[in-house]
Amino acid sequence: MLNNNSPTIDIDGGEMASEVDRDEEEAVTELLRDRFRLCTISIAQSQAKQCAMEVSQPIITCISDLAFKFAEQLAKDLELFAQHAGRKSVNMEDVIVSAHRNDHLAASLRSFSNDLKAKEPNLERKRKKNSRREDRVARELLRTPDT
Repeated sequence: MLNNNSPTIDIDGGEMASEVDRDEEEAVTELLRDRFRLCTISIAQSQAKQCAMEVSQPIITCISDLAFKFAEQLAKDLELFAQHAGRKSVNMEDVIVSAHRNDHLAASLRSFSNDLKAKEPNLERKRKKNSRREDRVARELLRTPDT
């Protein structure tokens, strides 16, 4: 009988994730999926109430499932955009590119990105000043007196 905590071995002799690890990962994924769906259901119900509409439970469930599938696909697309650019992490440009089919959304994202960039230069200037100061200190330490 196999112990659930022991890793399984593939044909090449390398270790694969144990059953327990896979089960834990699936449980975490399912928990996140359930929380996402609960949030989207709550938003849909709130919006329906705000608009004085009644929306049936099957429709709300469908909206929730569609939102989750959209979020999954968006995450995959963003990951691919970053990989294509040779990066390991997603940046704002990847998000803007992902919205290319929706002009209004893309414009809103660009505006948001520009607002963030407008706030950043102060931080970059501070970093540059610090790095210049560090360079000067390093030069002074490395300078040998002329004798």
